[in-house]
Amino acid sequence: MLAAVLGFFAAPPTHADTAPESSGAPSNAGVHIEPLGTTTLDDNAIFFVSFDGLVNNASYQQSGILTHEGYQYAAWWTENRSPVLARRPTSDNSETRPWETLELDHELTQDNSHNTISLGISVNDGRLHVGMDTHNNPIFYTRSEENLLDGDTAWDAESFEPITRDLLGLDLGSMTYPRFVPTPEGDLQFNFRTGQSGNGTQELAEYSDGQWTHLGGWTSPEGEYRANGSVSDSRNAYLHGLHYDQAGRLHAAFTWRETAVGGDILCHPGGLSNHDTGYVYSDDRGRTWHTGDGATAAVTGTSTRVSVDTANHVVDRLELDYALMNQESQATDSHGDPHVMISYRPGRFGHCSTDFVGDREDNGRVFHLWRGPDDTWRKTELPEPLAAFGRSQLVMTPDDTAYAVLPYGRIMAATADSGWSDWSMVHDGSDMNAFGEVLVDRSRVESDGVLSVMYQEPGGGSGASPLRVADFRLE
Repeated sequence: MLAAVLGFFAAPPTHADTAPESSGAPSNAGVHIEPLGTTTLDDNAIFFVSFDGLVNNASYQQSGILTHEGYQYAAWWTENRSPVLARRPTSDNSETRPWETLELDHELTQDNSHNTISLGISVNDGRLHVGMDTHNNPIFYTRSEENLLDGDTAWDAESFEPITRDLLGLDLGSMTYPRFVPTPEGDLQFNFRTGQSGNGTQELAEYSDGQWTHLGGWTSPEGEYRANGSVSDSRNAYLHGLHYDQAGRLHAAFTWRETAVGGDILCHPGGLSNHDTGYVYSDDRGRTWHTGDGATAAVTGTSTRVSVDTANHVVDRLELDYALMNQESQATDSHGDPHVMISYRPGRFGHCSTDFVGDREDNGRVFHLWRGPDDTWRKTELPEPLAAFGRSQLVMTPDDTAYAVLPYGRIMAATADSGWSDWSMVHDGSDMNAFGEVLVDRSRVESDGVLSVMYQEPGGGSGASPLRVADFRLE
């Protein structure tokens, strides 16, 4: 098959029909994962289906489960609609130890899968931050007392400050998709979307010396996008992730969505107006953003922002009408090169999506995008049908082995030596009974070489179902 190789410095062609890279290489026989066991977070976590997903397992929870200094932390909503925080040590045999849990004084405001819980850690003062229950409304926020993360303080609700509708007095207004990002200096940043689907802005705030500061917006809804004989004049960027690499560069890959769900610019009203994969980076803690050729794409808090008109920001061109998913996953390898997981219905199955969910379930495929040392972006189709509506997670190990965790807990792997072309199944997920999307703990992969997968089982009509964490040693 012909390789789908995209030039970084020129506008890439449309790739709906392009055959992805395939080396014909044998499966990666040297990659193995060892199941370590499964623990139950909650036998009765709240269960309802909204926007075809769950409030306890959504890909845009960048940190629904994370590890820091010998403890793993997780957050979810339980059956009585309270937010629950849990921790356990990650020392030997942690997979057999019970989780310590606490409930915060709050009640989930609506049955909406957007209203997830995100966790953040500010290393410099040892606090755990919690942002939750937002979909175009002000945040519910709390933080722990100082040095809670040292592990010597009692794990109880009294260790957390009262829940507020702002960040320590900083009122950021209505928002969606709260996302905490630890900085290399041990501070914490907070990214969120203002506005709404099809007309929104990505914005940043920063926590340092115990206080939050608003840095401002860095994407713009403005510009014109033309398709199917119509014009859209507003949109929003949906992030595939936001994280720092080992050298301190902040990476952001994203997909655009046009006005509302698309309107007249769609070939059929059953589709969704997601298109293209964009990429920018920042070397000054999110103050200035650049495209891959080094050109300035945005200056946070000013009118210079990443928009659909920003030159050279698209690294994989894909027109709308192909059931492209927003908010999947990203990672960086040991060289600081970005990798992105996307999924859509390829053009070989048709050029007009008439049922976004059904088209993805029937003919969706998962693709791995990555930028090589020659600054060229490459694209490989994974040899496993998506067979789901939802999103996949991408994890990189220190030796640059890539792991894709697909819906239902299926795990595939590819090696750097093959140029990430030898994707093969290393765990089929049949023992997990996961509803769909899962969460992963990337920080524990970095610290312990263990992949923790947080998943919820389908509910049986009672409004609750088990929420579990399966652990795998990556070898």
